[in-house]
Amino acid sequence: MYLHGTSTINHNGHLEIGGVDSVELAAQYGTPLFVYDVGLIRKRAREFKFAFQKADVKGKISYASKAFSSIALIQVVHEEGLSLDVASGGELHTAVAAGFPIEKIHFHGNNKSAEELRMALELGIGCFVVDNFHEIALLELFCRELDIKANILIRLTPGIKTCTHDYISTGQADSKFGFDLHNGQADEAIKLVLNSNSFNLMGVHCHIGSQVIETDSYVVTVDAIFERIKHWNDQIAFVPDVVNLGGGFGIRYTEDDPTLSPHVFVDKIIEAVKRNVYELNMNMPEVWIEPGRSLVGEAGTTLYRTGSQKEVPEIRTYLSIDGGMSDNLRPALYQAKYEAALANKMTTKHDRKVTVSGKCCESGDMLIWEVLLPETHPGDFLAVFCTGAYGYCMANNYNRLPKPAVVFVENGEAQLVIRRETYEDLLRLDLPFKRNV
Repeated sequence: MYLHGTSTINHNGHLEIGGVDSVELAAQYGTPLFVYDVGLIRKRAREFKFAFQKADVKGKISYASKAFSSIALIQVVHEEGLSLDVASGGELHTAVAAGFPIEKIHFHGNNKSAEELRMALELGIGCFVVDNFHEIALLELFCRELDIKANILIRLTPGIKTCTHDYISTGQADSKFGFDLHNGQADEAIKLVLNSNSFNLMGVHCHIGSQVIETDSYVVTVDAIFERIKHWNDQIAFVPDVVNLGGGFGIRYTEDDPTLSPHVFVDKIIEAVKRNVYELNMNMPEVWIEPGRSLVGEAGTTLYRTGSQKEVPEIRTYLSIDGGMSDNLRPALYQAKYEAALANKMTTKHDRKVTVSGKCCESGDMLIWEVLLPETHPGDFLAVFCTGAYGYCMANNYNRLPKPAVVFVENGEAQLVIRRETYEDLLRLDLPFKRNV
């Protein structure tokens, strides 16, 4: 059994995270419960930073907050000296509430609203990652009205297909994101921006997908972008100061996934950039990346309380938990796989194959189709590993289930950072129907 970060098995045979007994956490804060190993988040952030320092390359590491956004997490990101990506007004509002420096925030999204763009401009955001011509027009209008200049990156779609699920692949030509690198859209967007007094075009951006577990796709992407940079330099004398290669760096969810340290991705990207810079005899641009999942994914563990079991002879045994697709939509959305263990029986042999099913009234609410666990009884605690990314942020209230609490653990101490929703919270926005008599 592979334990991530600071996790270990204590003298009680319990799973321990960040020096805190997970069974005690479940008893104190209830279940389902997201537990974040803050020490592992810090370790990953420092690994990314060291990779740039070792390569002696000027760069920027921006946490992609769509993976998990909360005031406490963004404060940790700031403590580690990273920048921040947001993809909505809500994520931007959360960052502001966390006291994050506005000049270190980059705004993403394929359909930023007029209200979101104006909000970001008025706050003085550091950079917009511009996604389409509509956004350019809106930004130019608001910049003129406010008499300000916006820093922007042009998002490119490089036509790269990665080995990941279609729902999280973003670099192919048929994508809702960005300006196509090969059909003239990117060229047109760059000329449009360069000819406007409302913009400071810092450079280009691309993102090829999420949970990418090989480095070749990044190298091919770098080569494609720099081939186009040569064209821009020759035709319009434009050379970007910033080349942002996005994120999407994969993590180890199960034993079938390869283990790639953060520096492996960074090393390959920087190596490819340096090679292209040398071949084109140009100045080295700043290299930006946007890790999200690779910073927080492995740091998260979800604790559940087990309930009913149903044995279907010669087919499978269903083990039900007190959560499911309401707190982890990934298995239902794109067949994501996880590993798990009984947090209160870590030293008991895990040799009984079961299917972990959620409590939502959907046949598709299956968290793990096959996992080995010990003999399980109602009230045991199931720990599902690597749920730190795209778990809580996609949590929902299907079947009117309250969203879980979130706890941070570090150096033997636990802190509640998001409280559990109550039934009263579920009704907070409801209004009664008033019948006209």
